[in-house]
Amino acid sequence: MSLQSMTGFARREGTVGRYRWVWELRSVNGKGLDFRLRLPPGFERLEADVRRLLSEAFSRGNMQVSLSVSASDAPLAAVINRDALAALLTLRGELGDLIDPAPLRLDSLLSIRGIVDFREVEEDTAETESRDAAILDGFAAALADLGEMRRREGETLAGLLQGQIAKIAELAATVEQDPSRTPEEIARRLTAQVAALLEAAPSLDRDRLHQEAAVLATKADLREEIDRLTSHVAAARELIARGGPVGRKLDFLAQEFNRESNTICSKSNSAAVTAAGIELKVVIDQFREQVQNLE
Repeated sequence: MSLQSMTGFARREGTVGRYRWVWELRSVNGKGLDFRLRLPPGFERLEADVRRLLSEAFSRGNMQVSLSVSASDAPLAAVINRDALAALLTLRGELGDLIDPAPLRLDSLLSIRGIVDFREVEEDTAETESRDAAILDGFAAALADLGEMRRREGETLAGLLQGQIAKIAELAATVEQDPSRTPEEIARRLTAQVAALLEAAPSLDRDRLHQEAAVLATKADLREEIDRLTSHVAAARELIARGGPVGRKLDFLAQEFNRESNTICSKSNSAAVTAAGIELKVVIDQFREQVQNLE
């Protein structure tokens, strides 16, 4: 599976019968999967299927989904008010010779209010179901378009993240290889510090000072931080290679990266190591910012 961004847009439109429909889908970053649906009156029954299809397609993102539907004029049917027509014919018979005995003409009947009414032909159940199915097929196509856009964005993000991970690995190697971390340099530095203390205060216990120096040397060692950074780099690369919805896990690793870089800066006894630690923090911040866009 490839990585997916949480940002994207898709639009699909089509016609079914006398109806024209348009779907518009927008997706932005979100902690979970959140829907905002706008369906026109009369189409609320589609909501359950829309939510189901969204949940099947994506696991994270704030989704805005809107459907607009327009219709051409509906066909009309003539409806005869038979009771009114019967009453009219009865009245004509009662009036007898008082009125024109000519047969009633259609245009005369149409001119009499209440005899004939024109109404829109109502859709039957089969027509409604067919229309709904066509509109939902359009939604599924729009979902596929949105997924493809999110995948393309995810591929771009994967390249950026891999570059940032490589930079983190490079900076970790820089810290590891810095001359200040060699046993000889650590011993030289601590010996100089102990000598300076004894010169300033000859009464200090020499053995105790050496013990304290050994403890400080242990605390200042960056081996654990470098090993953890290396492990996190391997885990991040594995997640990106695996793909799928790994944004939360990469965000956790970004926090761990940041923790190790902070410790490196606080333990550093070298300007070069401090500089590398600060650059680490910058790259990790960029990494985490990009990770926020991943599903």
